[in-house]
Amino acid sequence: MAIPYNSSLQKATFFLTGFHGLEDLHGWISIPFCSIYLTVIVGNLTILHVIRTDATLHEPMYYFLAMLALTDLGLCLSTLPTVLGIFWFDAREIGIPACFTQLFFIHTLSLVESSVLLSMSIDRYVAICNPLRYSTILTPARIVKMGLSSLLRSALLILPLPFLLKRFHYCRSHVLAHAYCLHLEIMKLACSSIIVNHIYGLFVVACTVGVDSLLIFLSYALILRTVLSIASRQERLRALNTCVSHICAVLLFYIPMIGLSLVHRFGEHLPRIVHLLMSYVYLLVPPLMNPIVYSIKTKQIRQRIAKKFEFVKMLKCFRQN
Repeated sequence: MAIPYNSSLQKATFFLTGFHGLEDLHGWISIPFCSIYLTVIVGNLTILHVIRTDATLHEPMYYFLAMLALTDLGLCLSTLPTVLGIFWFDAREIGIPACFTQLFFIHTLSLVESSVLLSMSIDRYVAICNPLRYSTILTPARIVKMGLSSLLRSALLILPLPFLLKRFHYCRSHVLAHAYCLHLEIMKLACSSIIVNHIYGLFVVACTVGVDSLLIFLSYALILRTVLSIASRQERLRALNTCVSHICAVLLFYIPMIGLSLVHRFGEHLPRIVHLLMSYVYLLVPPLMNPIVYSIKTKQIRQRIAKKFEFVKMLKCFRQN
């Protein structure tokens, strides 16, 4: 759909884009997106409910899992209104304050997820390398401090981005390529120099995702060294098995992020649909898959969810009788 030019409107709004050229199919395209969003919401709420209601799961590992579920839920909800708004109502117009607010939450929660994954790797390191002091090192108070510090670090580092973008004059275009607002895309629309935004963006990524990924790698190197020193093969496999879910979560987060970065930096010749799909994969796949992975690979979570479903079935049968 062509957007009529309006100078006063252009100063106050951006225009989001769904799948360009497929506007007539947006109703059908919305079906898989609705399914994904519904699965993300139900899956993460189920994880949170199971952890909250089962006292046996009130342990550090599951507290960190609850943080991951909350972060994934927030990341999902931060993109849902604009994505479904475009597909259902062709609501492409978004005010600059609303756009910058969405940008803040998307980028903040992405960094929080990286921090939570680091906290979970620390949890696995302490559990395997120093099991006798596990409960004294990872106390509830310390876990809360780790969670709050992750949120505070991410929010403070992302907070300057909307203000850096606000100082620009956008004379080229106000049409964004995605169905939500991202810093890298918005700053490219500015008329003036964006070198400060580039440098600050790289600084934020380096001191958050870069440092977190390095520390996660280091923690697993230490875990592997400890596991290989265990004499019993069965004990080695048991120790490594407790890390499988977390390793999957790390891969689900970092692989799409690296892929999206490579596409943005070196994939200018690629079709636009590739850029769109990579951005959706980065934002939707981790929140979608994390509850599934932990439900399948974590025995305690799987058993509790099964019991919940059994209870619901029994309740239905009781009411029918």
